[in-house]
Amino acid sequence: MLRRKLLRKLVSLIPLAGTFQAISKLGTAQGIGPDSGHTLPTYGMGIQIDQCIGCARCLEACKTENNVPPEPIFVRTWVERYVIKTNNEVDVSLLGAEGDAAGEVAPRNVLRSFFVPKLCNQCANPPCVQVCPVEATFITDDGVVLVDGDRCLGCGYCIQACPYGARYMHPVTRTADKCTFCYHRIRNGLLPACVEVCPTQARVFGDLESKASPLNRLKRMKKIHVLKPSLNTEPKVIYADLDGEVR
Repeated sequence: MLRRKLLRKLVSLIPLAGTFQAISKLGTAQGIGPDSGHTLPTYGMGIQIDQCIGCARCLEACKTENNVPPEPIFVRTWVERYVIKTNNEVDVSLLGAEGDAAGEVAPRNVLRSFFVPKLCNQCANPPCVQVCPVEATFITDDGVVLVDGDRCLGCGYCIQACPYGARYMHPVTRTADKCTFCYHRIRNGLLPACVEVCPTQARVFGDLESKASPLNRLKRMKKIHVLKPSLNTEPKVIYADLDGEVR
């Protein structure tokens, strides 16, 4: 009698198993959910330099989504404009929130120009984590570097240690702040705000461990670089066709 009851319960769970499988397939198709070969994703972002038009929508979306202070000096992501002159000089300016870069150059003196979006590189070997005295900066199981605002002392060690200049001290909370890949969004199957609003798909987000991820398709199709590779921080932000002048 007991065995029959157990069998009935097992049979009743079969439809649920099908539902869970469908949910898993949906997440895999989006490229930001668990793949059949592993239990947790490893989030990363790709930047296609030749697709960025400098519209600054990513900056605006990031500030709105993450309550970043409105002043231009506080950013979680930013865009640099590189102008390579005919005399081989390089001008680098910061794109403002309104889409204007400082310092115009006469077209006849320009050899080439392009935009480079930058953000926290979400390193697999992050110096910021190593220097934090209270372990307020940490790496999640899915590879995202976060800051625990309740533990952060505001000492600024992590800001100094970041080789990419990707952190700032929040003027209100007095704690370190930076890009989190919009962790609250990606954990719910959504894209980071900057990726979602990009009109040219210059930013590509996905699971580095999933073969179906758009990020891995980018890696197969393009020549990939990372910023400051000699530091061995193992960034999870990658760049397609990055110009050699970018540092």
